Amino acid sequence: MKIQTLKVFIAILFMAGLAATANAQLSMENWTELKNFHKVMAQTFHPTEEGNFKPIRERSGELAENARLLADSKVPAEFNKPEMVKAIQELNAGSRNLDVMIKNKATDEEVGKSLSTLHDTFHKIVGLCQAGDSHEKHDHNDPNHKH
Repeated sequence: MKIQTLKVFIAILFMAGLAATANAQLSMENWTELKNFHKVMAQTFHPTEEGNFKPIRERSGELAENARLLADSKVPAEFNKPEMVKAIQELNAGSRNLDVMIKNKATDEEVGKSLSTLHDTFHKIVGLCQAGDSHEKHDHNDPNHKH
C-alpha cells in the first residue's frame, strides 16, 4: 500500500512540474512586447553574423522602440524579479544607444559589438523566463536553432 501511495505522490509532483513549466512557457508566448522585440532582434542580428548590417542600420529605431515598449510593459508575475527588471532596463538603454550610434554613422564593427551585447541581454531575459533552462548557452551554428 505504501509503495502505491508513493507512486501516486511522485506522479502528482511530476505533473505539477510539467504544468508549471508549460504555464511559464505559455506566459512568455503571451508577452506580446517580448515577442515583438524578439522578432526585430532576430531579423536584424542574424544578418550581421553574415556581414549584412543593412537590416540593423535600417531598423535600429524600430528595435529601440520595441525595447521601450517592453520596458514599459507589465512583466508577467512569474517573471517579475529584480534580475528581470534590470535586464529589461539594460536592453532598453542599450537599444537606444545603438540607435544613436547608427544615426551617428558608427562602423560595422561598433554596431556589431553593440548588437551582440543586446542579443546576449535578450537571451538573459529569455533564460529568466525559462528557469533551469540553459538557453543562454545555445549554439547559433546549430541548424535547428530558432529564437
